[in-house]
Amino acid sequence: MARLIRFAPQLGHWLTANLDRGQAPAALVGTMRQQGMDARAAEAVVAAYADARRRGIAPPVDSIELADEAAAAPVARLAPGTRIDGGDREIAVHMRIDDPVCASLGNVLDADECRTLIELARPRLKPSTLVDPATGQDIVSDKRSSWGMFFRLAENEFIARLDRRLSRVMNLPLDNGEGLQVLHYPTGAGSEPHHDYLQPGNAANRESIARSGQRVSTLVTYLNDVPAGGQTLFPALGIATSPLRGNAIYFEYGDDHGAVDARSLHASAAVTQGEKWVVTKWMRNRRFVSA
Repeated sequence: MARLIRFAPQLGHWLTANLDRGQAPAALVGTMRQQGMDARAAEAVVAAYADARRRGIAPPVDSIELADEAAAAPVARLAPGTRIDGGDREIAVHMRIDDPVCASLGNVLDADECRTLIELARPRLKPSTLVDPATGQDIVSDKRSSWGMFFRLAENEFIARLDRRLSRVMNLPLDNGEGLQVLHYPTGAGSEPHHDYLQPGNAANRESIARSGQRVSTLVTYLNDVPAGGQTLFPALGIATSPLRGNAIYFEYGDDHGAVDARSLHASAAVTQGEKWVVTKWMRNRRFVSA
């Protein structure tokens, strides 16, 4: 079996420029490892560029295939079984995939908690942004037509209670979590396919990975019932989850060494009737330190 290693084209430009300047491949691998990239992946990407330069052929653009050392399924952080202890409530597991790790969860938030999150978030909404892969800066893009805002970690007692519950469900320390993000999708709004992990092809992402490690898992919880549209789509897995209040979709895509899984590609289908509200929790592989 082979694993697809994806990387930003800017990383390829950086490799080409440094190889042209005579930089040793081992030094480039070391720099990429310092920025959080898995050792095997970094070695394979640098080797592919060095080989292309030596043979006078075009290097890969944004991905390579890396043969797996073992075909074993990833070890899930998510607890096994049909029910998960959330600390102050029991979470139901409606569907589970082992490779890659993905699960549909129920009873993550109750109706009052969903309403409270929406009302707290509403006056703080701004047009949602995407990270520009070239600069690492947040930019408004037509690839995402939602509105969003972030709570600080444990901003108040209500948010702190949710942070504790979601961290328990995701089975990582509270301090590894980024602050909750609430997104609002009006009728017609959605997002194009994207990954949640950070691409190390720009300085801002490399600095974030150096501070806090790579993102490794996501929990998206739906805050309202959407009459039509608004599903969370996973093109590589062939699944879609319906936005129902209090339910969530959980997925893992990173290990403790910085390797990521491109099969976590996902999108939000356009809302065709009504509106959609979600709250997202991202986890890092070590303590999150904001810029």
